[in-house]
Amino acid sequence: MNLFAEIRTAVIAALETLVQAGDLPAGLDYAAVAVEPPRDKLHGDMATNAAMVLAKPAGLKPRDIAEALAAVLTQDGRIVVAEVAGPGFLNLRLAPSVWADVAGAALALGRDFGRSAMGAGQKVNVEYVSANPTGPLHVGHTRGAVFGDALAALLAFAGHEVTREYYINDGGAQVDTLARSVFLRYQEAHDLSVDWPEGSYPGDYLIEVGEALKAKVGNAYLDEPEEVWLDAVRSFATDAMLALIRSDLKLLNVEMDVFFSEKSLYGTGLIEAAIDDLRGKGLIYTGTLEPPKGKLPEDWEPREQTLFKSTAYGDDVDRPIMKSDGSWTYFAPDIAYHYDKVQRGFDQLIDVFGADHGGYVKRMKAAVAALSENRVPVDIKLCQLVKLFKNGEPFKMSKRAGTFVTLRDVVEQVGPDVTRFVMLTRKNDAPLDFDFDKAVEQSKENPVFYVQYAHARVASVLRRAAEMGIDTACTDFAIEDEAELELAKKIAEWPRLVEIAARTHEPHRVAFYLNEIASDLHTLYNKGNEAVQLRFLQEADPATSARKIALARAAQVVISAGLGILGVTPAEEMR
Repeated sequence: MNLFAEIRTAVIAALETLVQAGDLPAGLDYAAVAVEPPRDKLHGDMATNAAMVLAKPAGLKPRDIAEALAAVLTQDGRIVVAEVAGPGFLNLRLAPSVWADVAGAALALGRDFGRSAMGAGQKVNVEYVSANPTGPLHVGHTRGAVFGDALAALLAFAGHEVTREYYINDGGAQVDTLARSVFLRYQEAHDLSVDWPEGSYPGDYLIEVGEALKAKVGNAYLDEPEEVWLDAVRSFATDAMLALIRSDLKLLNVEMDVFFSEKSLYGTGLIEAAIDDLRGKGLIYTGTLEPPKGKLPEDWEPREQTLFKSTAYGDDVDRPIMKSDGSWTYFAPDIAYHYDKVQRGFDQLIDVFGADHGGYVKRMKAAVAALSENRVPVDIKLCQLVKLFKNGEPFKMSKRAGTFVTLRDVVEQVGPDVTRFVMLTRKNDAPLDFDFDKAVEQSKENPVFYVQYAHARVASVLRRAAEMGIDTACTDFAIEDEAELELAKKIAEWPRLVEIAARTHEPHRVAFYLNEIASDLHTLYNKGNEAVQLRFLQEADPATSARKIALARAAQVVISAGLGILGVTPAEEMR
């Protein structure tokens, strides 16, 4: 039940009434007509821009349209006041019973309240994490994992058919470096002294992998040249790292539907098929690029390359897809991977990248646009850096990882629920400070605690009501105070918020909303400390208690649904 959508429907119907009366011309486009909360709640419950956006095509003054529209809308029993403001905005106030009905719908539908059909079953591929399989996931991957997982859950809640996907970067030189690093740990497992070359992976996490390799092959590789063991150790090491990555993701309650191997693109004709598709569209050619910005001409050695005409689809420059030795550039398998996604029939692609991949955005959008002939949109979301603090100081690197703080380090400090919520307290493209002390602090300054406490508070009320023999299945609402009305209004915003967050691919909006509804619930609860009649539990009046508890239950339903989207477990009690 999306009350804002229902009132918008009423506004459109009222406009049609004006058309039939001859007060508006026929054939107006209502697409830009919106109904949303006013910027200042003192102005009303909802506001519509109908008169403003229709004035020019109708050839009328906005205020004249607004006044005529107000006269029709006030005939709707749900709308008690329709006031024209400024040049022609229309502010609406609804009857309290309307908000009570929405809260009742929340109870009737449970956690499905707010679930939308907006996605219409469209197939969406959300690719996230996709870290190189060369070590444990670090804190930057943590943010991408949480963001991608919450976005996937949000899109599913909004009616999309979602596939969660991890692209395994196991086709590049980094996996050869991994294999050589594991071989050094394998030598150490045989009590040999080794030297770690620059660029290798010296983290302690490979000690167990080296020992496992020893357990599998004994000393078979010790005296053999690299060409004998490299392929086998590469495969062994990659499998071990993927097992570690899966374990890390499980700690965070992240589960993928698909793990797609980059290596599977090589030697199978998949890269060639993708490039041939572009070549058939006249987008592959041999040419010479201009010098990169900042390079002096004498520093630039022009050479012919095989290029993708990505500028035809909005990129700044055309992109090389083949090196001078005839091997593919890093971009070529990325093109093939997205070609495969397009061929799998997805209606929309979403890639979640780290902030250091900003330079890939335009070229990947160009590639997908060309491969799908502009049929399949791709949205690339960049997750900015996370700064970690503990005891007022930057949190130090993990000894086990060698050079960075791992996902496991973070989760072991504060748990998966806190980790996930905090990672969503900022928009993905904004830097995030993660303070371990604040993340576990039990105060209203901590959004995780604040929202969890709201859910647990209602659970406590329900337990006490059960002990008192009060029927908590009541759905008959009684809204008697401004604080109760504000909470009911906030509940009514949930379906609209879901659609906006899903449409914009911004799951942080859910976290913000949860903090707001928790605030309204806490405000109402605290007012009961001073005004006895506002308390959820009226010991001498079970019937009134049941009605007041119903409103709190409706709020709890929405909080539970929102936390479910974020992947956070609702708390039944605070410890």
